[in-house]
Amino acid sequence: MDNRELTLRGIILGALITVVFTAANVYLGLKIGLTFGSSIPATIISMAILRLMGGGTMLENNMVQTQASAAGTLSCVFAALPALIMVGYWHEFPYAITLLLTMAGGMTGVVFTIPLRRALVSNSDLPYPEGTACAEILRASSPEGDARSLKSLTLGTVVSGVVAFATSGLRLLSDGFSAATVVGSSAFRLNGSFSLALLGTGYLVGIGGGIAMLLGVFLAWGIMVPVLGHLSPSATPLTEASGLWLHKVRFIGAGTIAIAAVWTLLALARPVAQGLKEALSVTHLANGDDSDRDLAPRTLIALCVGLAVLLAGLFSYFLWPVMPHGGALGTLVVLGLIACFGLGFLVASACGYMAGIIGSSSSPISGVGIIAIIAISVALWGLESSGVLTVEQRPIAIAFGLFVLSAITASAAVSNDNLQDLKTGQLVGAAPWKQEVALLIGCAVGAIVIPWVLQVLYQAYGFVGAMPRTGMDPTRALAAPQPALMAAIATGILTHQLDWLMLEIGAALGVCLVILDIALHRRNLALPPLAVGMGIYLPADVSVTIGIGAGLGWLLRRFPKDQGTMIASGFIVGESLIGVALAAMAGATGSSETLALPVPALLNAGLGWAVFCGVLLWFGRQVRHSE
Repeated sequence: MDNRELTLRGIILGALITVVFTAANVYLGLKIGLTFGSSIPATIISMAILRLMGGGTMLENNMVQTQASAAGTLSCVFAALPALIMVGYWHEFPYAITLLLTMAGGMTGVVFTIPLRRALVSNSDLPYPEGTACAEILRASSPEGDARSLKSLTLGTVVSGVVAFATSGLRLLSDGFSAATVVGSSAFRLNGSFSLALLGTGYLVGIGGGIAMLLGVFLAWGIMVPVLGHLSPSATPLTEASGLWLHKVRFIGAGTIAIAAVWTLLALARPVAQGLKEALSVTHLANGDDSDRDLAPRTLIALCVGLAVLLAGLFSYFLWPVMPHGGALGTLVVLGLIACFGLGFLVASACGYMAGIIGSSSSPISGVGIIAIIAISVALWGLESSGVLTVEQRPIAIAFGLFVLSAITASAAVSNDNLQDLKTGQLVGAAPWKQEVALLIGCAVGAIVIPWVLQVLYQAYGFVGAMPRTGMDPTRALAAPQPALMAAIATGILTHQLDWLMLEIGAALGVCLVILDIALHRRNLALPPLAVGMGIYLPADVSVTIGIGAGLGWLLRRFPKDQGTMIASGFIVGESLIGVALAAMAGATGSSETLALPVPALLNAGLGWAVFCGVLLWFGRQVRHSE
C-alpha cells in the first residue's frame, strides 16, 4: 500500500495554493470583514491536481490541504495589522517586519496546538465540522472509499454549489429571511440564512451546541436589543437596533465569551497539562505510535526559544525609534512576550475549542481579539499609571499594543484552523508530527505573501479614514472593520474613554451561564456557555441556521448517521468552492454584482424560501431512505 505523506511535490503544491487563498482572504477580510474557510477548497484542489500528476495518496493530499489551509488562515492578521496605519504610526507595511511578525505569530499557534491536540482532539468528542468534512472527502475519494458515501458527498456538494451560485452569484435566490416588529421604542428582530454550509455545520455540531447558540440569539435580539432600545428611545427603532447590536450587544457577547473561555480552559487544565507532559516526554515519543507522535521535545523547545528571541527582537526594533533607552523598552518587550506566550496560549485554546464546536469559518476570532486587545491595553494603562510610561509615550503604547495583538491574532487564527486539520489527520490516520511540519511550512509561505498583498491593497484602495495619497476616491476605500474596532478599543482604554458597562454585563452573564452549565451537568445535560456567548456575538443569521441544522439532525437521530454526515459535509464543500470562485471573480472585476440578474425582491424571497425548504425535505428523505 502506498503511504506517501509529506512529499516535496506536496509541499510545492501547497505553497502554490497558499498564494491564491492568502491573497483572496486578505482582500475579502479588508473589504467586508469576512473570509472563507480554506481547508475544504484546498482539499478538493489538491486532490484534483495530484490525480492529474499521478500516484497521489490520501495522506499526501491531507498534507497539502494542511499546509495550504494554515497559510490561508494566517491571513487573519488583516484584523489587526492595518490598525497601525489607522492610528498613524505606520504609513506603509514594511515588508521584512510584517513578514517576520506574521510568521512568528503563526508558528506560535502551531506550537500551542501540540499540547492542545491531545486535550481537544485525541481525548475529546468535539464535532469539528470542517475537519470531519475534510476527512469524509479524503476517505470517500480514496481507492478504498465507499461508493455510496462518495455518491452522498457528491450529491450534497452539487446541491449546495448550485444553490450558492444561484444565491451569491446570480442573485436569483434570497440569501436569508428577516422578521421584525416594534413595540414602543423597542425593536425585535429574527434573521436567518439560507446557507446550506451553515445548515450542514449545524447538523454536524449537534443539538446541544445548536440550542446554546439559539439561546444566545434570543438573549441578544429578544431581550438585550429591545431593552437597550427602550432605555434610549429612537424615532427609527428598527434602524437603531442594528447599531445597538453592533456597538453594545456584541460587547456583551465578548464579555460572555471571555468568562466562558476562562472556565473552559480551567476545565481543560488537566488534559492540557497531560498533553504538554506527553509532548515533552522522550519516553512517550519513543514508545508512541506514529499516528500519535508529535514533534520531538528538543525540536519543540528549540522552536519556542527561537520564536521568543525573534519576537523580542521584533518588539525592540518596533520600539527603538521612539524609545531608544531606559527601562521602559525592556519592560514593554517582556510584556509583549508574556502576552504572546501567556495570553496567546489562552486565546489559542479558546479559539481551538470554539472551532471544535462550530468550525473554523464561523468561529468569532474578532471577539477573542477584542478580549486580547483589552487585556494588553489594560496592562499598558497600568504601566502608564505606575510611571513606567509617560503620557507623551501614549501613542507608541497604543501602537505597540496593536503590534503585539497582530502576533496574537495570527497565533489564534492558526490554532483555530490547525485543530481542524489535526482532527482530519486523526480520522484518516495521518502522523501528527508530519502535519505539524506542514503547518510550520504553511505559516512561512503565507507570511511571505501577506505583507505584499496588504501593501498592494492599501496603495490601490486605502482604508476608510486612512488614505495613502491625496485625491483618492474615498468611496472605494476598504472598510477594514476589525482593525478600526481594535484601534478604537486600544485608544479608548489608554485615553480612559471606553465604555466598560457592556463588557461587565457580559462577564456577569458568563458567570451565570457557567453556574447553570454546572447544574445541568449533574443531570447529564449541557448548555455550553461558550456557544451561548457565540450566539450573542455572531450575526443572528449564522446562529439561527446552525440551530436549524442541529434541529434537523436531532429529528433524524434514529436513522443511520453516515449518509447524513456525508451530505452535510457536501453542503460545506459545495458552498466553500463556489465562495472561492466568486471571490476570485470579484477581485478580478472589482464588483460582486457581475453575474447578478434583475429579479424582483418578492420573487427573490419566495424562491429562496422554496429552495431552502425543498432542500430540507430532500435531505430528510435521503437520510430516511439510507436505512
